[in-house]
Amino acid sequence: MDSGKVVHRKKPDIPGAADMKQHQEVSAKSLDSTKVIRLLEDPLTANLKERHLFVLKKLLKRSQVGFLLKDLKDFARILNICAEKVNEHPEYLPTLCEALKICRFPFLKEKASDELNYAKDVIEFISYLGCLMRVSDAGVRQQIVETVKSFYNHVAPKQLQHGTDSATRTKPRTLCSSRFSRLSLNLQSTSPGYRLQLLELSDVAQTLLLSMSTLENQPTIKLQLLKTLQILSGSSDRNCALMLNARGAETICLHMNEPDPTGEVLVHSSEILWNLLERGSKDTVTAQLSSMECTVSLKEAFFHKLMSGFQPSDLQLRNDLLVITTLIAENPNHLLIESLFAKQLMVFVTFPELKTHNPLVRNFKLSYNSEDLKMKKMLLNLLVLMSKDLAALQLYKEEQVMLALLTLVKPPAAAAEQRSGGRHWSMIQQEELQLQALATLATIAPLMLDEYVSCLGNARLLLLLDWCTGQDSYFGDCHSFHGTGGRGSKKAQMRHCIRVLRSVTSLGEESVSQDLCDQGTISQLMGILMQMEGSPDEEDLVTLEIKSDIQLILSALCENDMHRKELFGAEGVEMTVHFLKKGPDKFYSGLGHNKLILSTVDCVWSCIVGCYTTEDYFLVKEGVFLLLDLLVSSPRCVHAIVLATLLELCDNPNTLTHILSWRDDGGRTASSVLLQLWRLEEEELGVTRDQHGGIADPQRLVLRRDQEDTQLTSNTPSAAVMEISENLRSKIYSIFCKLGFLELPGLTAKDYVTLGIIKRYLDFKVGEIWDEVSKELVLDGVRPISPDQESLRAICKIPEDTARSVMTEQISILEQQKKEEATEEKIVYTEIKSHWKQRELTAKSWDSYVSKTSNYEVLKEVKAQRKEDMESSRPKRTEADPVVHPAEHFVGQVIAAESSEAQASAGVKLTLTKSLIKSPGPNPEEPAARDPELCSSGSAKDRQVSGEVSMQPQGSFTDPIAVMMASVGTGLCLYSSRQMAERVQLKLPNA
Repeated sequence: MDSGKVVHRKKPDIPGAADMKQHQEVSAKSLDSTKVIRLLEDPLTANLKERHLFVLKKLLKRSQVGFLLKDLKDFARILNICAEKVNEHPEYLPTLCEALKICRFPFLKEKASDELNYAKDVIEFISYLGCLMRVSDAGVRQQIVETVKSFYNHVAPKQLQHGTDSATRTKPRTLCSSRFSRLSLNLQSTSPGYRLQLLELSDVAQTLLLSMSTLENQPTIKLQLLKTLQILSGSSDRNCALMLNARGAETICLHMNEPDPTGEVLVHSSEILWNLLERGSKDTVTAQLSSMECTVSLKEAFFHKLMSGFQPSDLQLRNDLLVITTLIAENPNHLLIESLFAKQLMVFVTFPELKTHNPLVRNFKLSYNSEDLKMKKMLLNLLVLMSKDLAALQLYKEEQVMLALLTLVKPPAAAAEQRSGGRHWSMIQQEELQLQALATLATIAPLMLDEYVSCLGNARLLLLLDWCTGQDSYFGDCHSFHGTGGRGSKKAQMRHCIRVLRSVTSLGEESVSQDLCDQGTISQLMGILMQMEGSPDEEDLVTLEIKSDIQLILSALCENDMHRKELFGAEGVEMTVHFLKKGPDKFYSGLGHNKLILSTVDCVWSCIVGCYTTEDYFLVKEGVFLLLDLLVSSPRCVHAIVLATLLELCDNPNTLTHILSWRDDGGRTASSVLLQLWRLEEEELGVTRDQHGGIADPQRLVLRRDQEDTQLTSNTPSAAVMEISENLRSKIYSIFCKLGFLELPGLTAKDYVTLGIIKRYLDFKVGEIWDEVSKELVLDGVRPISPDQESLRAICKIPEDTARSVMTEQISILEQQKKEEATEEKIVYTEIKSHWKQRELTAKSWDSYVSKTSNYEVLKEVKAQRKEDMESSRPKRTEADPVVHPAEHFVGQVIAAESSEAQASAGVKLTLTKSLIKSPGPNPEEPAARDPELCSSGSAKDRQVSGEVSMQPQGSFTDPIAVMMASVGTGLCLYSSRQMAERVQLKLPNA
């Protein structure tokens, strides 16, 4: 056999250099791993134990610096064979341990591609290492645990690290060491993270965990295994998943209370559980720990550390176990109550606030240090997590948890009076517990109202609220989560106190609300709100939350009680108006302005609407105007509550006048805004409409896009009815029913088209419901009798006929709009034409003026012509006729002058009027019909010029004669027309 050659080879006595080299090559070839496996498995050589050990020793000696990647598959088989032979032949144990020691070194590669090519073999080899835990020998198990742990220590053998330098500097002591040093010159260690990556792909973590049950009699190995599992679980998410698949959390929890003189088993077990919670599936871990056995094991571990642990590490471990317990409490299937764990914890929840004779606290001493404070806060948090269980609430009642919580929330001054001379919580610790208790009450109090009322919860909280608004010097130093935003003030206490009141009043319990109102809560809260509003401090997240919560409390108290609305009164109206004036400018600030706006509108709805006294005062303060302004400027999510509030206010007759008289910054009326909201709502819902907003399909009147595809069943509620509460259309329709559909100001033709649909909205909804009834009958296979069938068909046809009539009205409205637009267009064009005509006349008048002033000959001709026209225009008279001054027409005014015997200007009587007048004396020779366009005694050309000038506005005359005549008329000149003409003729040459 080939193996025999290896074992019985005759060595030369005095090896020469050539013989030595040949010997080494033959030995390397003869120790092939496949031949070794054949030697170990061959039935003919299976019992040659000494030969096996000799060959294995030489094979391991050749691989003393690490296993080659290509040989790992064969070495896995060799280790398996040795593990099987160990039970009958313990002589194989040293060889197995030696092989495991070599596994601590990095694997070796001949080529860079070996890491990728042999990755599968490496994964299988690492997985098989965990399977070797079946060997019961403690040494083998110790080596396996140490080997897996060594994967996280990236240490390579010095022979590979130093390479040729190591080989040349170190003198070989034996032939074999010299030979393998030279052979290793061509080998390289794998990269440091190579084994870790492949270890995560193996199942060694799961295998090691399953071997926990085999180490009951080997506590030292068990402790080392726990340390290794802690490393594995803390370094890889996949390792945690593999451990959880093997129910690792449950296994660790069940073994953590086993006898351990060192006390490290519990420490490492809790660390492993923490790693599984952080890196694994939290739900899976809590589900595994929720069994009765695990709950009891946790209880024993916790109370063991609670009663016997005094070192800081023991207190930290106690708190870690309590945190794990709170995580279990989040699982609805937990057994904390059934295992009596919760009942025993309640004793420490109420300690030391309540005196008790429970034996659990008889020997328990609270150190009042930071770890005890953490435990107290976690116990309070546990109350919140367990409050979802009705059995837990009953347990709270029995252990007087409500009284303990209300004791903790007392103001610091009252709490200091109750302290005895012993040790107690410091001021900072007391503040943290106070805030934690308030946060707990916000959840517990609504679930235990009877205990809350019996312990005078309202009175205690109002006292705390008075302390929060006091002016005493108190500076909060709390660094806890619940103290956020309140450092240096009482704002954190006020925030949580208001939260508790809000949670209690939100239930609508009349006894609680009446108790609060009897103690003056309404006026107190409004005072706090306006005091905060008047503060110069900048608004932050906490301040805005307090303001919105106060408004919600006021809404809950006043919603259904008229007397409380009267108590809200003018002061409350002033408050709501003040917040409405702020508008939605900071709606998306992220600080809570959106909640404040919504709570303000809700406060108007609940505290003002329904009481005519407050409603009228709200109208006087222009509250409706502010609501409409908010409707225009706020985002869509606010429109529903604003419209609902306006609708409720419309029951007051005075509201309609305010709505109709409102205008926005662009001049739009409330009706126009509501119609625009209707169109936007239908566009959002996908209702089919034409380009003008009219009905496009008479068979789909107000249907949404998603309603058309809804499958109707007899069990589902009507989609037509449900959608009324989901959008704004029903509210807008109801407001228009209050306002009326006629004589609405500020509407366009498009608005009237939309208004026609709104007017018939209820008819369309009724028809839609009847259509659903008809479809449901068909789906259910029900056929009405013939008369009912005809009636149903006729009813379903009515909405379509109504829609067609509305479409006709809409078409007529649009046609009328087109006619009006055409008429307006003609008027505009006429105005433009008149404007251009005026400009032409002005240009002609200017040209005439320029020609007269620039050419003296033209001026003389004009004057001569004017004189001739004046003479020709005078009526011829005889000597017998009395002297009568005929009426003269001036530009701009008409003056009639009458002579008298007086001298100078006193001898003339002047009459000024806007119409043509005649002289008072008779003029029988005057023509019967005089040309009304005759405005002066000049020629026809001059009359034309005078007429052109008279069309200009006053103060823009260009003809100097006309200007002077107009000036004479305005200044009430006492000269007649003839005298004025003579004066002009005398002065013109000088011009």
